[in-house]
Amino acid sequence: MTSAASFDAAARRADFPLLAQTVHGQPLVYLDNAATTQKPLAVIEAVEDYYKRINSNVHRGAHLLADRATTAFEEARALVAGYINSPTPEQLIFTRGTTESINLVAQCYARPRLQPGDEILVSGLAHHSNIVPWQMAAEATGARVVPIPVTATAELDMDAFGQLLGPRTRLVALEHVSNAMGSIHPVADIISRAHAAGAVVLIDGAQSVAHLEVDVQALDVDFLAFSGHKMYGPTGIGGLFGRRELLESMPPWQGGGEMIETVSFERTTYAGLPYRFEAGTPHIAGAVGLGAAVRYLRGIDRKAMAAHEDALLAHALELAGAMPGFRLVGRAAHKVAVLSFLLDGGHPHDVGTLLDRQGVAVRTGHHCAQPAMARFGIPGTVRASFALYNTHEDVERFFTALRKVQTFL
Repeated sequence: MTSAASFDAAARRADFPLLAQTVHGQPLVYLDNAATTQKPLAVIEAVEDYYKRINSNVHRGAHLLADRATTAFEEARALVAGYINSPTPEQLIFTRGTTESINLVAQCYARPRLQPGDEILVSGLAHHSNIVPWQMAAEATGARVVPIPVTATAELDMDAFGQLLGPRTRLVALEHVSNAMGSIHPVADIISRAHAAGAVVLIDGAQSVAHLEVDVQALDVDFLAFSGHKMYGPTGIGGLFGRRELLESMPPWQGGGEMIETVSFERTTYAGLPYRFEAGTPHIAGAVGLGAAVRYLRGIDRKAMAAHEDALLAHALELAGAMPGFRLVGRAAHKVAVLSFLLDGGHPHDVGTLLDRQGVAVRTGHHCAQPAMARFGIPGTVRASFALYNTHEDVERFFTALRKVQTFL
């Protein structure tokens, strides 16, 4: 059995230059990884090399730099597609991230098919980016967005899900992992049950692709959306995996260069996959950087990494249990290393600010999950989220800082 002890987080930490700095005179403890992860030197250097040695537009140039750029871009696509076990690289569409990927599916798949009375089931813990696009599609078509209830432990109510799933369900959209609470949902079971009811499933993988091994073929998922910046890659780049027959049935979302086959004033025909969904000049450097992030993650024992992150969470929960006035929000049986909480007498923003003065970076607020916060009757939480480069010393420093915060409340 793989153990956390076999993972050297301190050595990995040295790969991330940003983590070596001080904040307000204190060594940085970065615990805002659910918002964005830091970038290893390998990713930074890959982006720098692209701009120093390769920079050119892709696919249409006849010169050497254009060939280099096209090769680097498509190699990155193959790497990212392989990371999620896509059957083919062309089923991986480069987007700006999870939000754009979900909007693409909402506008190009759902909107043309929805009819009045149709239903889209959405997780009650969903990020706003997996709620609002479906509301927009529903408003335009007369369909309904129906939330899947959430239990007191911040898990999806699977009995309620079974009751909601019916002949009017056209699509189920939910996160693999809750960004606000860290809960890991039983997505394989949900996908199987949704398919049996004739529904299509989109999984928001923004919080899972960096922590879990996500295999789109094993899951049998229809769409998977994710962001590069949450898996140690650049901002402004991400991906959408889609089942081939679904992608091929969808009209383009945006028109312009690259996504066409032929153009005349009488008629335009569209390119095949993946280019029909990649209008205009893509974020080439971002794709190259995301490919480098995948290479970096492939060089890590993922099971040991997961065990290490689980050990960090266990350590944090142990210290939290011994701290008076600490209120954990979200007690799912299966979680990634996310600690969402409140301190008695302290507003989350004040707690976050006082932690920052001690060099500890956390996220505060509703985490773009206002319906989830409403479910628990709170305006927001403090969220500490851990990554592969965090150490047990980080956990100790975090709780030392929290105890000091309590003296000001």
